[in-house]
Amino acid sequence: MTSSDIFISIAIAIITALIVLFLKESRLSGLSLIAAIAGGAIIIIRLFPSLSSLLEGYTALGSISGISSYYFGLILKIIGIAYICEFGAQLCRDASQGAIALKIELAAKIAILMLALPVLTSIVNAVIELL
Repeated sequence: MTSSDIFISIAIAIITALIVLFLKESRLSGLSLIAAIAGGAIIIIRLFPSLSSLLEGYTALGSISGISSYYFGLILKIIGIAYICEFGAQLCRDASQGAIALKIELAAKIAILMLALPVLTSIVNAVIELL
């Protein structure tokens, strides 16, 4: 992603925010939510090529570092879950559904803890072997 891509994404976000504000003022709150989701989706879709390059870079870094691909894959899954759940929680907050956003965040934390368990087990076993 280049700096011009970032500025385009920021422009899309600002335009979306203005549209949402106008629709809320016009008493069209249902349309304002759709506009907010559409603007967010456009920004996310624009990120896909960069995400692909980023994933390739991290995969190469994992192979160079000597970390097991299993553990490196878990780390990438954990990062993905964190970002996706944060995005979902923010969408819920935008829709004035703070309670649902909290449930999404709780589910994300539990999923991350479950994925991290094998890594933690491996670390504890390594420490035990050193003792």
